Amino acid sequence: MENFFKLSENKTDVKTEILAGFTTFITMAYALLVIPNILKASGMNAAGLKGDAALGLSILEDPVIASAFTGTCIIAAIGTLVMSLYANLPFAVAPGIGLTAFFSYSVCLTLGYTWQQGMAAVMISGILFILITVTSIREKIVNCLPQNIKVAITAGIGLFIALIGLKSGGIVIANPGTLVSFGNFTDKNVVLTVIGIVIMAILMARGIKGAMLISILLTTAIGIPMGITKIEGLKLISMPPSVAPTFMAMDFKGLLSHGGQGIIGALTSVFMVVLTFSLVDLFDTIGTLVGTAQRANMIRKDGSIRGMKKALLADAIATTFSSMFGGATTATYVESTAGIAEGGRTGLTTLVVGILFILSLFFGGVVGIVPAQATAPALIIVGVLMLESIKEVNFTDFTEAVPAFFTIAMMPFSYSIANGIAAGIIFYPIMKVSVGKYKEVHPIMYILAVLFIVRFVLLPQ
Repeated sequence: MENFFKLSENKTDVKTEILAGFTTFITMAYALLVIPNILKASGMNAAGLKGDAALGLSILEDPVIASAFTGTCIIAAIGTLVMSLYANLPFAVAPGIGLTAFFSYSVCLTLGYTWQQGMAAVMISGILFILITVTSIREKIVNCLPQNIKVAITAGIGLFIALIGLKSGGIVIANPGTLVSFGNFTDKNVVLTVIGIVIMAILMARGIKGAMLISILLTTAIGIPMGITKIEGLKLISMPPSVAPTFMAMDFKGLLSHGGQGIIGALTSVFMVVLTFSLVDLFDTIGTLVGTAQRANMIRKDGSIRGMKKALLADAIATTFSSMFGGATTATYVESTAGIAEGGRTGLTTLVVGILFILSLFFGGVVGIVPAQATAPALIIVGVLMLESIKEVNFTDFTEAVPAFFTIAMMPFSYSIANGIAAGIIFYPIMKVSVGKYKEVHPIMYILAVLFIVRFVLLPQ
């Protein structure tokens, strides 16, 4: 371990790394509970139900959702182990919550793709991400987008995820007169969601490690006497559910002929989906890596991050595998900072996390009883954390504020992450050109803006 992970060189030891690994796992294990609940809304269930119609389904009685749980564990294990053994970095990888929400609610619900077609798009984006990582294209894409748009994407996704959590918990409901309104706070489902939010917010505020996971478990327990958590068929330890229903289910033919739009329309639509997957993954991963690397003192004197290229490549490889096992695009989890704060500095930390993800496969019976009211607070609190980036947006410059605003606002208001990114990219060159600052706009931004405008004209829905 000393020679392979270079522990002394990174000023750490085996005991510290193992403790850091357990800490990281505890803080991000909630994702194993949340992600299958988001994926089932895409139609990834035995009945093919989408959106709210799938809310009542669970791992215990639905083999496809159970397969999604197994796939999530396997994907997280593969991505994290690649980060450990290849990049030798303490960053854990798993399907991203925001990216999974984009997959289910934007790609499958709004755009109407099947989840199998969506998986094909995830694989394409994973391969694309590998290509742009091993070449200089990655740097060019990063450099072309203005900083305000980058941070606005994160903030917008935070609001979008929070809206999904509020909706699935019944706190926000549809209203024909006002579009949305408060739910019924005498409904026991809404009450349990609010209890979960309060517990999680307090634990997070007090800096309790594993606050999200602890809160989900407590809320699930409180839901038992309320008649919301169903404990029939509960098994503490069980064999992993079969991954067969979601394994290698990509539908490339259906992706390219979706909606009978013709080859041009289909390619334009697929381009937008893949571009959004790639952009969100790219900036989410880079932002997380920069933040966690600063916490771990892994920034070199020239400003570069140790192992940055390997970390991005590990994430891209994980995304490609994710599509094979029925998962959405992967992300480097910001919860890795918890393990780093405990002293984790090398891939030994993530080796421990990867092993724990594998062991999680045998606890699907426990995960199956967790109700949506217990995981909805996690989505809301993740939204709070992601909204932190909004403080970096320069709202004093109107040419920067408008694109950032539309990037953030259009995600929750149009129920689409892709629409938010497109709106920001379109408005940025318009605002800059209008005041004669056209030289501040990278040429690639003009190309992207035109492509998105063409997309909305050709495919208004």
